[in-house]
Amino acid sequence: MSKEDTVKLISAEGFEFVIDKKAAMVSQTIRNMLTSPGGFAEREHGKVTFPEISTTILEKICQYFYWSLQFARVSCGKDTEFPIEPEITLELMMAANYLHT
Repeated sequence: MSKEDTVKLISAEGFEFVIDKKAAMVSQTIRNMLTSPGGFAEREHGKVTFPEISTTILEKICQYFYWSLQFARVSCGKDTEFPIEPEITLELMMAANYLHT
């Protein structure tokens, strides 16, 4: 996989998640940062820093991106729910709202 096919997402603590660009595009916010014309540094360098999103939450968001690619758009006749631990629900919802996912 080439560098152009991946995106680096960086949490508030500095942990880096390298994921497929296709998975990152599940987020409307990240899609806009990476594809909009103009001088977005994210587009230039292929990395997005989230100073307000913790490593635990960003990891769960990355998992959701891949889950969404696999299950959300496929109507396979069975319900598949994305698992969310109750203790991270509020923080995860706030991050998802910001990322438009």
